[in-house]
Amino acid sequence: MLRPDDPPPMIRIGWIGCGTHAGEMLLPQLVRLDARLEALCDLDAGRLGRIADRYGVGARYTDPAALLAHPGLDAIGMAVGPAQHAALATDALARGLPMFIEKPPAPTAADAAQLAEAAHRAGRPCVVGFMKRYSTANRIAGNILRSAAFGPCVSLLGEYMTAPSYFAGDPDYSGFYLHHCVHAMDLVPWLLGEPVVSVQARRFEPVPGKLSLHVAFGFASGALATVVLGTHQSRGTPMEWWQVMGDHQRVEIRNVHEVRHYRAPGFKAGDPAATLDPAQDALTWEPNLTAAANEDHKGYHALLAAFLARVRGEASDAPDIADGARAMRVLEAMVRSAESGGTESV
Repeated sequence: MLRPDDPPPMIRIGWIGCGTHAGEMLLPQLVRLDARLEALCDLDAGRLGRIADRYGVGARYTDPAALLAHPGLDAIGMAVGPAQHAALATDALARGLPMFIEKPPAPTAADAAQLAEAAHRAGRPCVVGFMKRYSTANRIAGNILRSAAFGPCVSLLGEYMTAPSYFAGDPDYSGFYLHHCVHAMDLVPWLLGEPVVSVQARRFEPVPGKLSLHVAFGFASGALATVVLGTHQSRGTPMEWWQVMGDHQRVEIRNVHEVRHYRAPGFKAGDPAATLDPAQDALTWEPNLTAAANEDHKGYHALLAAFLARVRGEASDAPDIADGARAMRVLEAMVRSAESGGTESV
């Protein structure tokens, strides 16, 4: 029996997908937590060997079904592709294994809904990699926005761009929609604190491969949200910005590492004793990037910690496959609107 001061038990993880994203973003954060990589799988034996050697993993598979059958696993993590996510997660859940799957959770909203049903039947968590909720800056902003002092959110403006080279292999922009835009479909309602009910998108494609979308989101409260998404900026420049307004105050998140909270101060010019008033002047937070501590700018560490909490049966706000299905419905409404030019219901 664990005592209150005992560390949590080490969770034994089987991981499918050893590409760049898993090797550079996910696995380095996972192994900082109370988890042990027990088995790895990738179709590319060379890539599998490099990652397994890096983390000292002896159990290596090139067949995902064989990894799912590996004895003694407590949970499965996966970063492959949307079709594989849906199929393999369904199999893992049927075996009683909790799941972490990167976004997008499935190729379509219908597939994501079926996966949500599978998770419900199995009674096991299926957590989706919406890490932007966990970025330190976004977390700070979210807590401010949900505080009683901020009051109802009125509007949101956002930009979330990428470069044409990143999705050059998808001339129909399907990769851009599924892997890039889906983040906004989850983050926008999370910031505003209510689900999206309608979407209207306008598109401009100056040349093939370079797309600009202006997307308006509708909410039952009447709040307004407009986000610019596109494939025509350099990945070497800041590409993400969000602003949420309330009554006489607003919160801005810049480049996932700076938060500004503007309130309603009076003018300073006529006050000889003017100073900075913590009750009404603007507050700014940005991390100390010279410190050894990881402020979790991307949010992967906190997301995976929330997943492991779900595996242990603890309370956790980890986004699950139901959240993934909702984001996919919003995404598909955006794509329909971009094609039709009209407003689409979610």
